[in-house]
Amino acid sequence: MLLEAIYRYYGYDFREYALPFIQRRVYHRVRKEKLTSISALQEKVLRDPQVMQKLFSDFSINVTEMFRDPPFFKSLRTKVVPIMKEQKHIRIWHVGSSTGEEVYSMAILLYEEGLYDKSKIYATDIDACNLEKAKQGIFSIDGMQLYTQNYFEAGGKRAFSEYYKALGEQVVFHPFLKENVVFAQHNLAMDHSFNEFDMIICRNVLIYFNKTLQNKVHQLLYESLRIKGFLGLGQREGIRFTSYGNCYEEFDSKEKLYRKYK
Repeated sequence: MLLEAIYRYYGYDFREYALPFIQRRVYHRVRKEKLTSISALQEKVLRDPQVMQKLFSDFSINVTEMFRDPPFFKSLRTKVVPIMKEQKHIRIWHVGSSTGEEVYSMAILLYEEGLYDKSKIYATDIDACNLEKAKQGIFSIDGMQLYTQNYFEAGGKRAFSEYYKALGEQVVFHPFLKENVVFAQHNLAMDHSFNEFDMIICRNVLIYFNKTLQNKVHQLLYESLRIKGFLGLGQREGIRFTSYGNCYEEFDSKEKLYRKYK
């Protein structure tokens, strides 16, 4: 009833998200608001848009880091990039881009491989607050040691510190890394395809959806990807048990990279 009310009143559709994930986030917000029931939360959400925004943020998926899962980025660098070098223009969609760490990682990778100038990265997320943080390109200095390690494990070719400037407890990534990036709000549960892409990165997003919504999103990804385009999924995700499993070939099965062939 809570999810149905949110959909009807605010237009956000969380009805087909994985139930255990939704339950954890809802009970977290019930406790934070010092309420005693989900019904009380529903009443508060419908009366106070600020509480809805808090719950919206609870539902957003913000687990990310630069060059997250380095072998995945290394596979992109060594196996996908050589194929893309033949193209005149490259369009990449980063689905669920969160606060932008993996988007900047992609920009750095493309820059080092000489592809950035002919690339356009579309970074989308359901949460406008996440997108605003991503646009700023400002991150905590605390993560730089891990990010530097990830960068080198992913095949980085330079000093990682060349890409940012330290300002106190924060680092600011150089503006050129977002010159070819378009940040936009997009809701996988409700919105449609908006381009034809050469590569779509949708990692660790589908695990939060139920099977029905997963299949719906796979349709969207399939329709948004050109023939011979690449699809990158998370380690716990796949296409085998979807309606589109026979439309791809496994390009790198270990790193969950697929290539559309029909």
